[in-house]
Amino acid sequence: MPPEEPPKLTLRERKKREARRALAQAALRLSMDRGLENVRVEDIATEVGVSPRTFNNYFSSKEQAVCSVVVDRHEGMREALLARPEGEPLWESVKQAVLHQYSREGEPDRAYVARIRELMGQLMLRGEFLNAHAAVERVLAETIAKRAGGADHLLCRLMASTVESAVRVAFVNWFMTEGEPFLPTLERLLDELAAGMPTLTGGTAPSPGPNTTTTPLGEPLC
Repeated sequence: MPPEEPPKLTLRERKKREARRALAQAALRLSMDRGLENVRVEDIATEVGVSPRTFNNYFSSKEQAVCSVVVDRHEGMREALLARPEGEPLWESVKQAVLHQYSREGEPDRAYVARIRELMGQLMLRGEFLNAHAAVERVLAETIAKRAGGADHLLCRLMASTVESAVRVAFVNWFMTEGEPFLPTLERLLDELAAGMPTLTGGTAPSPGPNTTTTPLGEPLC
């Protein structure tokens, strides 16, 4: 089926999206600098130059604002998936959309990621962090369903879940190992999923290269 054109945002919608993103980034930045417990909604609003009431139009809490960066990052992935060429296999479309989004951000910075992981590990953020990832998976499943022309939604949810798992595994592997780039590892994992994981299930020897190292199975994938 032909790719679905992502709906073009009106000026008002673009401004609302930009305001939401600015508030989320300010919440994250202040929480990393001061500690989440020392940041108030009023501080976040002041940082962006809006009122606390405006903040509340976008987020129900500072915790939700901090974790929303996870969701906002995937807006581009949805648009990229819907814009993939007509007739392209679904797995290839999903893979390219995912790689497009993460390649835009470049290779992650280890020191910055370490601070993010420490922040997200706080108990008061755990619930919102899980909600954010669930929202990302739900949006990806809905987009896959649109791309596939209304396919079985249960299978779309399964596909979205496996894609998000591949991202998480590739990311943790990158974080826990030195010198192994993130994007090639992610691409390899997505290719394995698309092919039914033949390296693992079919007795096929893995292709040579630096991206066959994995983290210990006991490492937390979060």
